[in-house]
Amino acid sequence: MAGAAPAAPLGTGPSLHRPLLGSGRGRLKLVLLGVVLLGLGGIMGFSLSREVSSPADAGRGAASGPPRIAARPALSADEQAYVEALWPIHTDVEVAAERVGLGAIFYKTNDLDRTELKTRLDGALASYRTADQKLRALHPPASLESSHATYLSAVGLFEQSAVEMLRMFDDGSDDHLQAGYPAYLDGTNKIRDIGGKFWPDEFPPN
Repeated sequence: MAGAAPAAPLGTGPSLHRPLLGSGRGRLKLVLLGVVLLGLGGIMGFSLSREVSSPADAGRGAASGPPRIAARPALSADEQAYVEALWPIHTDVEVAAERVGLGAIFYKTNDLDRTELKTRLDGALASYRTADQKLRALHPPASLESSHATYLSAVGLFEQSAVEMLRMFDDGSDDHLQAGYPAYLDGTNKIRDIGGKFWPDEFPPN
């Protein structure tokens, strides 16, 4: 997915396997993390559906293809081709980002160990770098160059975030997880904006 106080850690939700922390401080921490989770909005909802959907559901989703393109003046052939080429890249970036987001949540609630979190971060970083290469190989029409630049910057933020979070495995400090969160959130917001522009069904209104 500022000010005098440190950035809030990545969001969290109730533990799937154990009771919530009993102390007042623990409950406050979970509340704050929950607020952050709500801020992630659609991308985390998309994540949950990807993580818990059945194979049959996944098959139906694949068969239906990408969501409809946003209602707007008729796309030119070049615009249509670009948006269709962007869709699989967009899907890969979202899945990678969502696995990081959920991994951080479950790590904070002690439902995911450090080894699995590192696996998720390593995999996400590889996905971001692949997406960056694929994006740079696209040739957006002039009308979509701004959106393309925004998407590239979002992927760059995800890369920056993952690199920072992975530093926790170099010095053992979980502070890197929190330090990498602002870039993750900025990337999430940019991706959500682009997704809402091109594929409004992906992020339906509340």
